[in-house]
Amino acid sequence: MKRHWRNRSHDDDGLPDSDSDTRSSRRFPLTRLMALFFFSIFLFSLTFLLPHPPIQSASTAKTLLQLKQTQQGDVSDSVELQKDKLLGGLLADGFDEQSCLSRYHSATYSKGLSGNPSSYLISRLRKYEALHKKCGPYTESYNKTVKDLRSGHVSESPECKYVVWISYSGLGNRILTLASVFLYALLTDRVLLVDPGVDMGDLFCEPFPHVSWLLPPNFPLNSQFPNFGQKSDQCYGQMLKNKSTTNSMVPSFVYLHLAHDYDDQDKLFFCDEDQAFLQKVPWLVVRTDNYFVPSLFLMPSFEKQLSDLFPNKETVFHFLGRYLFHPTNKVWGLVSRYYQAYLAKVDERVGIQIRVFDTGTGPFQHVLDQILACSLKENLLPDVNRKGDIVNSLAKPKSKAVLMTSLSSGYFDMVRDMFLEHPTVTGEVVGIYQPSHEGHQQTEKKMHNQKAWAEMYLLSLTDMLVTSSWSTFGYVAQGLGGLKPWILYKPENGTAPDPPCQRAMSMEPCFHAPPFYDCKAKRGTDTGALVPHVRHCEDMSWGLKLVDSNSWQ
Repeated sequence: MKRHWRNRSHDDDGLPDSDSDTRSSRRFPLTRLMALFFFSIFLFSLTFLLPHPPIQSASTAKTLLQLKQTQQGDVSDSVELQKDKLLGGLLADGFDEQSCLSRYHSATYSKGLSGNPSSYLISRLRKYEALHKKCGPYTESYNKTVKDLRSGHVSESPECKYVVWISYSGLGNRILTLASVFLYALLTDRVLLVDPGVDMGDLFCEPFPHVSWLLPPNFPLNSQFPNFGQKSDQCYGQMLKNKSTTNSMVPSFVYLHLAHDYDDQDKLFFCDEDQAFLQKVPWLVVRTDNYFVPSLFLMPSFEKQLSDLFPNKETVFHFLGRYLFHPTNKVWGLVSRYYQAYLAKVDERVGIQIRVFDTGTGPFQHVLDQILACSLKENLLPDVNRKGDIVNSLAKPKSKAVLMTSLSSGYFDMVRDMFLEHPTVTGEVVGIYQPSHEGHQQTEKKMHNQKAWAEMYLLSLTDMLVTSSWSTFGYVAQGLGGLKPWILYKPENGTAPDPPCQRAMSMEPCFHAPPFYDCKAKRGTDTGALVPHVRHCEDMSWGLKLVDSNSWQ
């Protein structure tokens, strides 16, 4: 059978075949329905095959919002933690944490700063760090200046000037004097270099990034340190007596004797006129056992800088101490293990620092009586019920840890036994702890000083503190902790004073041997009555200390 294909001419394009048109008109509705049906099935299948967001209920949306807010909160907490770690910008970032764990970990012991450092202090510390990096040991600038020191040559405008701190006296004195000399370095744009002595490197981490603060062992004046004294030709006081500061020759170095036995000529260091001469000297070498910061605040040339650095005058040692003094990992191990074992989980921590200056063999009953009288009178410790055996309480009792530090264990034994043998009248549970009892001060013994440094730091972590008069050990603890302690008055004639103690005006240490001299009038004066923020100390009537004149009236 032959098939016949129908041929069309171009003329037929616009004219449909009548039979074909009729068939198409019949099939079109059915075809459209079938197409719509299959297209609907296709769209319906896509809802199962393609990924799609789930329908959020109100509770789901709320959970997601909370999660988002939590994530934002975590970021905020992380920023705040970093800020706390750097103590509000006081510390520089970028140190190797493992080499000095205490530098950044101290913030985890809930012991932040007492107040905020000024922006000017923070900027000056960063500026000093840059100067130290440029001029510190073994740098090109240091090597050049040391070469000039060896030859006795003095450049007209040396690139770097230095102040060298000689390691001297007990550990508490060393910490306080080092902070004093560092502040002087800040005020005069000098680089601080530290005589390592027998143990400075075993006690403290390096405080400045990149370059050490320790004097190199080949420093040309190292061997002369033990021989420097008031009669040395290079001593500033002696130079004034010899009138050798009046000639045009500037010495390559000057020794500054600022220890407790310094004389009137040595004390002229605290006069602006004398600072003008000392500013020309490239190397200043200082021996001191005094926290001389209060007298710097009486010098007009430093007044503006100090006001900008420390708007709150009583925070000087607190900020500089937290910046400079970080226990080495060996010492930090002593601190952290003891804290976690005995102090971390209690409701309240009380520190009692005992230093007895009486001769004879203790413990002394009048000292114990004074400690207890102060602690009870000021509600630092609860009294005990000597007639009862137990205090019934259904509630969980409040816990207190008392950290005692003393060269003797006698006071600890008696206070511990009192709270062990009798219940407290308040129902509080009181634990008494003492890390060590070395018997006597051993200034040159490394382990003794490591324990002493650990105990100062532990005392600074307490909530309330009792300290002994005249004790630099207590001054360091209160300053680092930002604490205003209750100071035990010095006993006289073997009797406990009444009242037994007094609350400190400020957290600042006391300058035990200040000058009483008006540089401008060139006559004696009471330097504790010149400005509102420098007062006489509570524990030493002739001493000077800084107070916040805005809060203390």
